[in-house]
Amino acid sequence: MSQYLILIYEDEASYADATPEVWGQVSAAHAEFGEKYKASILGGNALQPTSTATSVRRDGADVTDAPFAETKEALGGYYLVEAADLDEAMSIAKDCPARFGGVELRPIMVFS
Repeated sequence: MSQYLILIYEDEASYADATPEVWGQVSAAHAEFGEKYKASILGGNALQPTSTATSVRRDGADVTDAPFAETKEALGGYYLVEAADLDEAMSIAKDCPARFGGVELRPIMVFS
């Protein structure tokens, strides 16, 4: 079995303007996804908006209260999943809720 990270990228503005009904639908979709794939999901979290981000450059001297880049879609959460192969991981990722964007699937690097 291999591990994959499903990165959820969405338009934050859509959530800022979302009604309580939309929030309920999004929450329900993630609960349903979590239940459907509970045997495969090893972990996951939603992230605070990019307005709360702090960026630290490699040398550590440059710290800013902002994300690295301005983009329409931002990383809003992730799931760590275990799958037999890339095809199974893609099948899981295709079901991942991302109402205002999409997901990126990346394998976890294994060091020997």
